[in-house]
Amino acid sequence: MENNIELKNVSKEYPGFQLKDISFNVPKGSIVGLIGENGAGKTTTIKALLNIINYNGQIKIFNKDIKEGEKNIKQDLGIVLDDSFLSDYLTPKGINTIMKNLYPSWNSNKYFNYVKDFKLPSNKLIKNFSSGMKMKLKIITAISHNPKVLILDEPTSGLDPIIRKEILDLFRQYIAEDEERSILISSHITSDLEHISDYTIFINNGQIILSLPTTDLLENYGIVKCTEQEFKKLKKDDYITYLKGKYHYEILIKDKNLFTKKYAIKTIDKPSIDEIMLLYVKGEK
Repeated sequence: MENNIELKNVSKEYPGFQLKDISFNVPKGSIVGLIGENGAGKTTTIKALLNIINYNGQIKIFNKDIKEGEKNIKQDLGIVLDDSFLSDYLTPKGINTIMKNLYPSWNSNKYFNYVKDFKLPSNKLIKNFSSGMKMKLKIITAISHNPKVLILDEPTSGLDPIIRKEILDLFRQYIAEDEERSILISSHITSDLEHISDYTIFINNGQIILSLPTTDLLENYGIVKCTEQEFKKLKKDDYITYLKGKYHYEILIKDKNLFTKKYAIKTIDKPSIDEIMLLYVKGEK
């Protein structure tokens, strides 16, 4: 499988925080979700990807080192960060004027169709937009030059469910238009990623804890609730982590079929990504 993005042993150190040998790929035609708590290293990873910060290791985008071919590479990237460049004193119409001079592949018709579809006033100053309107505008600006890859840092944070659904539908449409495209989404709203991501990468305290196809994660992992007596019969190799509650234990396992064959415990809950993340972070080994 060909990749649009490849990270190999990427590290970055700040006072009190270290990104430790991060390695993962973003295959063509896929949506990859990068999840983790706030401060886990998601934004640092994105900034390294975009060569905004110095780092150790290797990052390739379109099979080119980002440090060597940054200018050409970024012509084919659509980027949405918290501090995206959109000035509060621009209008959507003004953005079109700027962007068509920056990107040879900028498509004004496509851009204004999105503006119309999302009911954004083309002559209104961005400072008067709601947070949802601003995020929609950032995203349609990022995709209107037909990039090969979208890189998005918390694109649905703070938005209501209706607006989040509209944005997720737009991501699906973007991928469906061209099987060579990819999306990397950093988010702590894991419920969004359950619906659209092909792969899930979980980062915690600067390290990758797991990297799996999302279907494998949701179908094979499970949460077992059992008594203390039942828990004591389990071998440590057969579970990942556990939380001890007042009345029962919650145990995270990664192979439901194997577990049911080995133990008499039959009731295994299907976990959400949020629950898996919580048990990894808060659970005991």
